[in-house]
Amino acid sequence: MFPARLKPGDEIRVVSPAVSLAVITPELRQNAVQRLESLGLRVTFSDNAEECDVFNSSAVASRVADLHDAFTDPSVKGILTTLGGYNSNQLLRHLDYDLIAANPKIFCGYSDITALSNAFYARAGLVTYSGPHFSSFGMLKGFEYSLEAFKACLMQAEPFELRPAEFWSDEAWYRDQQNRVFRRSPGWVVVNPGQAQGRIVGGNLCTFNLLHGTDYMPSLEGSLLLVEDDEESHIRTFDRDLQSLIHQPGFEGVRGLLIGRFQNASKVALADLITLLRAKPELNHIPVVVNADFGHTTPFFTFPIGGTGTLNAVEGAASLTITEH
Repeated sequence: MFPARLKPGDEIRVVSPAVSLAVITPELRQNAVQRLESLGLRVTFSDNAEECDVFNSSAVASRVADLHDAFTDPSVKGILTTLGGYNSNQLLRHLDYDLIAANPKIFCGYSDITALSNAFYARAGLVTYSGPHFSSFGMLKGFEYSLEAFKACLMQAEPFELRPAEFWSDEAWYRDQQNRVFRRSPGWVVVNPGQAQGRIVGGNLCTFNLLHGTDYMPSLEGSLLLVEDDEESHIRTFDRDLQSLIHQPGFEGVRGLLIGRFQNASKVALADLITLLRAKPELNHIPVVVNADFGHTTPFFTFPIGGTGTLNAVEGAASLTITEH
């Protein structure tokens, strides 16, 4: 089930299923609202978005109520999460998936929000979106690629092609918007060449893996798998997390694998990553591409969880075409 595209005049509701809006500075909020308004969108905030506990989050009941209200409010056409965090999966058994299925609308966020995005698809059949948080729109520099991909995925109906960004960055930009370092990107790196078409699932790998063995986990059969991880991951933890995913039922039906760019703090050398991936016989028959522009570095593209795409893994020219979104 695909939600309606966003259009000028639509209301966007900001919810906090993980980290509270209270941690976002007034200046960053203002920047984010202004950028969304420049797209013709109207921004509102959920009742409990700023509730904040010792974990910089809020009560399960508050977060569930805000999500249910955002889906049932007929004036709301799209839902943006405030930020990621660690505890979105606390909400999974408390959500009304029939309610969500009866009120399909755009739901967008990434990182810890991966748990909700895939659960909404698996349980409600709703195509969701791995893309910017509300707070992401407060970024002053280097957001152009991310913004264009967001518009292509959520505001336009036509298929679109994603190619490597020219530059990338990896700083705590929300602490210092002015002093940032942008490096020329080496592009997406092909580990195994080939072409594959399939239904897209995935997101943040360590969060996606929290769904193993539950009915919140979408089927891997016939999928294009997109995964990434944050600065807390390193080559060994990524190896075992990926292997855990490989062991899941249906992985033999995965048609292609695209891995997002690692953060500098992960210290994942490209050569080591390629060696790791080529040592996994389960991946030998599918196209595999690494260093793609999604995840926890800047910029990052938006992609549909439950939508369809085609991965073209040709050395020096890898791309992802989103066909249904």
